[in-house]
Amino acid sequence: MENRIALVTGAGRGIGRAIAAGLAAEGARVAVTARSVDELENLAREVRDGGGEALVVPDDLSDRSAPARIVRTVAEGWGPVEILVNNAGVGSSQNPKPLVDFDDDFWDLTLMINLTAPYLFTRLVLPSMMERGWGRIINISSIAGRIGSEHGAAYGVSKHGLLGLTRSTAVEAATHGITANAVCPGVTRSRLNDRRLEYDSERLGVSFEQLERESTPLGRRLEPEEVAILAVQLARDEARGINGQCINVCGGRVFS
Repeated sequence: MENRIALVTGAGRGIGRAIAAGLAAEGARVAVTARSVDELENLAREVRDGGGEALVVPDDLSDRSAPARIVRTVAEGWGPVEILVNNAGVGSSQNPKPLVDFDDDFWDLTLMINLTAPYLFTRLVLPSMMERGWGRIINISSIAGRIGSEHGAAYGVSKHGLLGLTRSTAVEAATHGITANAVCPGVTRSRLNDRRLEYDSERLGVSFEQLERESTPLGRRLEPEEVAILAVQLARDEARGINGQCINVCGGRVFS
């Protein structure tokens, strides 16, 4: 991946940060975007201290015009995006509710960031990838894109939709040397997941620690780096035969 130009969304912390660091360690030039400027700058400093290149492009993906601004900034600074990682997402923990009480505005926000933004980014980077005959699109979905989940309808719907976008992209772009795949993490340690477990703990009358132990057959939550390793592998040139796949990294919780 030496000098490949990568763009990772939602890279300030968690899985996105781990993916950006992993790509940089493999020699990719990593452009990172999120709303959190301080977190992005800290990541970029770590990448540069390790001898890599990082470009900080802060923006808010709830703004439909943000993907075009971000892709343009990367192109002006380095050139066309060659590896796109659609990781940014709104989780159910930010406003969990039963479907009958669901918040319409939160539905719209979740679909915008989790599904529409990846669609816009994909559409923006595909022409240059097709022209160059090489590209990697990696969508970070969820096992919630495989199964239903309580009190998080918008999240589940958006992640199911992201799998559909992945498969459609894979079919349309395959003959141009481009692959599109999705990674479906299970319960992964993060600030947002802490909030979800706290909500479920209170709702179900079960301790946080018990929910954490029962979140995977491993008896623990996954770590962001355990998800990132697959995303980095999918970005390699050697992974060119893997296309249109939606791969679980869930510790054995889901088998489909």
